Amino acid sequence: AQSGAAVFSVTDSGLGIPAADIPRLTERFYRVDRSRSRDTGGTGLGLAIVKHVLQRHDAQLDVKSEEGRGSTFTVRFPVYRTTQRQPAHA
Repeated sequence: AQSGAAVFSVTDSGLGIPAADIPRLTERFYRVDRSRSRDTGGTGLGLAIVKHVLQRHDAQLDVKSEEGRGSTFTVRFPVYRTTQRQPAHA
């Protein structure tokens, strides 16, 4: 990781995502579980929106997953998109 870059990760212990589906996760209307409908599980737009927001900030999304064990979604913002806090003066 680049020094000073901001990194944010979320990990779950869910069903996991098949490796073949990971490259398509950010496509509009793409659902890993094709049996799900809007009534039972969303529109397939969530990660597509995330991808576009991250692109506007020159950030990247990385997804690691293992079926049956869960997934980790990691966002990396470049250094120039971060700010450093100045220490509080007493």
